[in-house]
Amino acid sequence: MVVDASVWVSRLVPQDIHYAVSRRWLAEQLANGELIIAPMILLAEIAAAVSRRTGDSDLAWRVILTLHQLPALRLVPIDVRLGQEAARLAAELRLRGADALYVAVAHALQLPLVTWDREQRERAAQLISVMEPQVTL
Repeated sequence: MVVDASVWVSRLVPQDIHYAVSRRWLAEQLANGELIIAPMILLAEIAAAVSRRTGDSDLAWRVILTLHQLPALRLVPIDVRLGQEAARLAAELRLRGADALYVAVAHALQLPLVTWDREQRERAAQLISVMEPQVTL
């Protein structure tokens, strides 16, 4: 599955409204051996969000180093083909640039996209399977 930065950031910032669900959901996915995929921009998005929300750039960098250690995380390079497909989807679906990259990766790999971003979910749903994180009880 492709997991949007919104899920990762909400898991990393305890003050986030989705923190508890994102934390449990990501833990479940990792424990079940699920492969989690994202475009390389994930790192910059997470570093920026954590640094801006917490005011702690050292924490943001430690988070990125920790992500690199996750064996289930696969980062997809942004090459010309992916960039052009993301641009096409951004225009057609009226998505933000980074959001279009996640949709393009999910579409190319024929995988579902998991995100908290309502606009991204609604607009991408006409092309791919999109959902919010759901924890099992």
